[in-house]
Amino acid sequence: EITSMGTGAEVLVVQADLSKLEDIQSLIQKTLDKFGRIDVLINNAGFGRLDWLEKLEPIKDIQGQFDVNVLGVIQTTRQALPVMIQQRSGHIIQMCSMAGLVGTPTYTIYSACKHAVHGFSEALRREVKPWGIDVSMIYPGGVTTEFGAHAGINRKTKATTPKFMLLTADDVGRAVVSLVRRPRAMWIIPWLWTFTMWMNRNFNWFVDYTTINRFTIPEREEELNAK
Repeated sequence: EITSMGTGAEVLVVQADLSKLEDIQSLIQKTLDKFGRIDVLINNAGFGRLDWLEKLEPIKDIQGQFDVNVLGVIQTTRQALPVMIQQRSGHIIQMCSMAGLVGTPTYTIYSACKHAVHGFSEALRREVKPWGIDVSMIYPGGVTTEFGAHAGINRKTKATTPKFMLLTADDVGRAVVSLVRRPRAMWIIPWLWTFTMWMNRNFNWFVDYTTINRFTIPEREEELNAK
């Protein structure tokens, strides 16, 4: 698809399982063999399994998410970093999520993963800046992709992202390109989610009350009322 756009850009496609270190090492080496350098690393791959914690499978759902969403990000960054240090330049962009700033029911493991990526990236940014390397984190809200179809979501309530705050994959793509051109530490999109983050930090009791009474209790009503 990129080649057909006629931009003259060279493309390398490598299939890799980011839960396997040897695949990550091979990916980085093949990139260096073709291009000779790494200017931008975008850690975008990930998946979510959304359900009540006690219903998640310990290996497939819990460990599996951490293997890809956290360790995959860390190991890929670790393999690319020496190249960028040698270049004394580079830009690492982490595809985070509002789930990494605000925890919500059924997102326990996915949210934990994204919180971990946030902490990792914040610390890394302060480690590598002297080498001329930028680290950026982008926090999209709801995106109209097939994420929900593969996440095991089965809701009784209508608690969803308002349509006017939904993003498309193209919206996120344009934001990433903007970050490449002008790095910044954090970017929440759309900006209205900043209010949600502020409320969660300053009035967490209100967010707790609203979430529990408008989502958790209605979703689990049958189980709560069961004898």
